[in-house]
Formats: sequence, structure tokens, C-alpha cells
Amino acid sequence: MSDEQQAEAEQVDEEAESGIQDGDFVRLAYTVRTVEDGDVVDTTSKEVAEEAEIDVEGYEFEPRVVIVGAGHVFPDVDEALTGAEVGDEGTVEIAAADAFGEYDDDDVRTVSANKIGEDDRYPGAQVQIDGEQGRLETIIGGRARVNFNHPLAGKDLEYEYEILDIVDDREEQAAGLLGMYLQQAPEVWVQTDEVEEEQVVESDDDDDEDAEPETETVTVEKDTLYIEATPQMTMNQQWMFSKQQIAQDIMQRLDIDRVIVQETIEGGMGGMGGLGGMMGGAGGADIEEAIEDVDIDAEELAAELDADADEE
Repeated sequence: MSDEQQAEAEQVDEEAESGIQDGDFVRLAYTVRTVEDGDVVDTTSKEVAEEAEIDVEGYEFEPRVVIVGAGHVFPDVDEALTGAEVGDEGTVEIAAADAFGEYDDDDVRTVSANKIGEDDRYPGAQVQIDGEQGRLETIIGGRARVNFNHPLAGKDLEYEYEILDIVDDREEQAAGLLGMYLQQAPEVWVQTDEVEEEQVVESDDDDDEDAEPETETVTVEKDTLYIEATPQMTMNQQWMFSKQQIAQDIMQRLDIDRVIVQETIEGGMGGMGGLGGMMGGAGGADIEEAIEDVDIDAEELAAELDADADEE
């Protein structure tokens, strides 16, 4: 290969690697609609949600932080983001098979009504049967017809997006990941802590294989992500059942050594707790008076104990 050809190849490689790449954190504003009827499926815009008459109460509408190439968006959207630049906008059409799958008639099944709780025995109810999530269509007598297809199965989607910026700050990245997992972003911060830990000391004596390894306590620096847990977060089912996996994912992607979750409980005592509460609210002075009123003869008590021992 000539020098000129080598230079052209390197230029092509540089152009291919320009722009956003796999592993980059980007902040996206987006709206997802069905192609056929334009129904809004998901959006980061409160105005769009209100126009679509979607209940916005208790939902945070703001751009989302996603990792390109990590499966946080549809593969076709990942492909559109790769190589793009901040400020780029676009619309990606996603076939049903690449979105939530094709509609399968075999996933509409008749089951015993006894498998459905009495409070959920009405058309449209979301039910869980033998570990599968479905929607109740009809219930007649002791039989129920349940649709186990995803509600968007068989629907082509239109994903409209705008790339707002690339997120390099680790605290913003962590908050974005938690927001994606939990649908809310708790307060987070990263700091370097000095931590004492035991480390094995290399021994000069390699002959004794049965010897206990020697250790020493050393002080090391660890990058720590602190998460201020909220009541909503601690009750979040995704967090309750998957917090270990979520923490591991964050540590791996953000090069964090450990994650510490802390919870702050505020408020007054509302009266005496602790020992005072356990003792029916008795104050210190009342306890002292009660003790003074008890008449204990030590010699008499010892004699009674000796007598009990002799009887045994």
C-alpha cells in the first residue's frame, strides 16, 4: 500500500470514528408514536403528553440519558445515533418485529377464572397467570380469555429524537442510569474516600504451602458513588429486586469502586421514645422513686436461695 493509500485509509477510519460512538452517554429528547394512528407511546415532553391526553401526574418529563450501543434504545435508533453529532435531529421508523414483536394469535388463551383474583375480574385488567403478564379480554362463568401479547405487539413505531448533548460528568451519568432503571433520579455524588482494607503480604518463604497467608492493613483510595435514597426509591420494585445488578452496572460503566446508599430520616421524637416509651412513659425521677420504694434484704434473699438449693 502506498503512502497516499495509507493516508486515505486512515482518513476513512477517522471519519468512521467521528461523532457519537458506542459507550457514549447522550441526553435525548424524544417522542415515540405508532405509525398507523399516531398514538403517543412514550415521550420526554410534558406538552406532547398533555396534547395526547396522557395522565402526567406524578411523572417526570425531562430528557433522558442513555448509553449508545447498550440496548437502552431500539437497535435502529442506536444505529442512527452512532456517528451523529450534538444537535442532530431525526426520525427512525421501527418495524413491529424490531419493536415489541409481531402479534401472535396463539398468545391469546383461555384459562380458568380461578387463576384471577376477584378484584381483577373485569375486561382490560392487567393480570399475571403462571408468571406471564397479560390483559383480560373477557370472563364468562369459570373461563377467562387473556391476551398475553405485548400491548404494542404488531405495531410499527416512529421514534422522533433530538441529541441535546454528550454527558461526561460521572454524577450526571449515574443519575441518568438510575433514572432509566427507576423512572426517577435520586440525588447522587461521587467522592474519593480513604478506606482501610486487608491485603495479603507476599512471603519470601514459598516452600511452606500450608502456611497461613500474612496480611496487613493498608489505606487505599476508592471512588465512591453515594446515593441519597428516597422513600419512593426504597419501595421501587425494580430497586428492591435488582439493586445489586444495578449497582454493578453503574460501577462497571462509570469506573466506580463502590456504591453506598444512604437514607435520611428526619422529624421530631414526638414524645419520649427509647426506654421511656418502653416503660410506659415513666420519667427518670419516677424510676428513682420506684427503686427507693423497693425494700430488699440481701441476707434474707441469700438465705432463701440457699434453702432452695438444699431442697434440690
